[in-house]
Amino acid sequence: MSATTAPAGPAAAPAPQAGFRPPNMPLTTLGLALASFMQVLDITIANVSLPTIAGNLGGSSSQATWVITSFAVSNAIALPLTGFFTRKFGERKLFMWATLLFVIASLLCGLANSMGLLVAARALQGFVAGPMYPVTQALLISIYPPHKRGQAIALLAMVTVVAPIAGPILGGWITDNYSWEWIFFINVPIGIFASLVVGSQLRGRPEKLEKPKMDYMGLITLVIGVGALQVLLDLGNDEDWFNSSKIVILAIVAAIALAVFVIWELTERDPIVNLRLFRHRNFASGTAAMVLAYSAFFAVGLLVPLWLQRNLGYTPIWAGLATAPIGILPVLLTPFVGLYATRFDLRIVASLAFVAMAFTSFVRSGFNLDVDFQHVAMVQLWQGLGVALFFMPVLTILLSDLEPHEIAAGSGLATFVRTLGGSFAASLTTWGWNQRSTIHHAELTEHIGAYDPAIRQTVDLLGRGDLQRGAVSLNQMISQQAAQIGFNEIFHLLGILFLVVIAFVWFAKPPFTAKAAGGAAAGGH
Repeated sequence: MSATTAPAGPAAAPAPQAGFRPPNMPLTTLGLALASFMQVLDITIANVSLPTIAGNLGGSSSQATWVITSFAVSNAIALPLTGFFTRKFGERKLFMWATLLFVIASLLCGLANSMGLLVAARALQGFVAGPMYPVTQALLISIYPPHKRGQAIALLAMVTVVAPIAGPILGGWITDNYSWEWIFFINVPIGIFASLVVGSQLRGRPEKLEKPKMDYMGLITLVIGVGALQVLLDLGNDEDWFNSSKIVILAIVAAIALAVFVIWELTERDPIVNLRLFRHRNFASGTAAMVLAYSAFFAVGLLVPLWLQRNLGYTPIWAGLATAPIGILPVLLTPFVGLYATRFDLRIVASLAFVAMAFTSFVRSGFNLDVDFQHVAMVQLWQGLGVALFFMPVLTILLSDLEPHEIAAGSGLATFVRTLGGSFAASLTTWGWNQRSTIHHAELTEHIGAYDPAIRQTVDLLGRGDLQRGAVSLNQMISQQAAQIGFNEIFHLLGILFLVVIAFVWFAKPPFTAKAAGGAAAGGH
């Protein structure tokens, strides 16, 4: 890792990089932020382009989903390895090489002439993207003075929120106006710029490298366990979950491999993933709060566009425009949150965020099929207030009691668990919505009698004399209403979950301030 391992405390010696400042701080910050934005953007930018990609490359829709799945699986495997990579190569070199390899992988994605090549290139892209966000976070924290680290974390928080929102909109626009290849080609100039700028600006930054031995058992069980789990979560809904032998086998493999992984890493002298970081109280409680809140937030971001398109008939672009206001307040307020939040108890700031996000979830639980665009967009806007107050305080809390040399590993581990939480949320909420919709459809049709004169008259009116067509129309109306009730129930549960998260935040203990060695996140009580 790129710091000494001296214990932090009032008398601790400064870490080697504690006093290092790049020649041009704004330019360095821009390079780091652009790389992070590019990496997070690519998680969602290809989603709306999948039908076009499948058509152009002669693949099926199920094959096209592997463009997303391959990225997610390899990204999830690489994230917890960040600590090992930083110890071996140093944060500056790891950032440069990961970013340049991301550029190469993006170029290969755009040049792919078959679905197999594209999936392989996306897998490479996902793997090298893994360390980029955690290392960017560690570098930003190390180059900013303690009283400004909250602003650095707030900047990354804004990237985390805005990039996934911008991804589908930008991807759809590029695909419609140019060609799908350009959703990958645009990474090339951005990545080269970011890598060269950060590499030159941080040249001379002292780093203490180690020679950690390769923990092969940890690596193998991590790859098998996380790979099987991620594929299970991605395919679960399509395969009807545990009614499929494929899902059962994946679940067994994942459970065994991850159990061996956890036991091995906790007993290994030099583990490839340092699970002992959870001994830190703030890291453990902050990570738990981050995972639960991000999972609920991710579920909102997934369900609202799906609901707009399935139930209200929105096109993908209009669904994107209706949901986009969630990013307005984070962009406007994040600089102020970074500047002033540390003057308050960060647990209060985070609690206010979760109250705001719970409130908007409860509002959505009262939506109906007649809700208009303005109402949907306004609720998204107000959820943005909660998002603006969410990421920076929770990130600061979870990093606050890590030693300087643990920050990159801690950020990678927290991001890994958060990513898995998002995958669980995506699978569970869509499954839950489908299940509740089916149940409510059955309940609603129980009250419809085929020989009821009122029902027959309704069917006749809907079909304009054609009973079969009228029956189909009535069934569609019932399906829409059942899906709406299921949607409302899911959001009621999400609102409760946001309130539950508040308890985890209050397990953390102040002060949420930088370590004396100068490497931890700044915060305030």
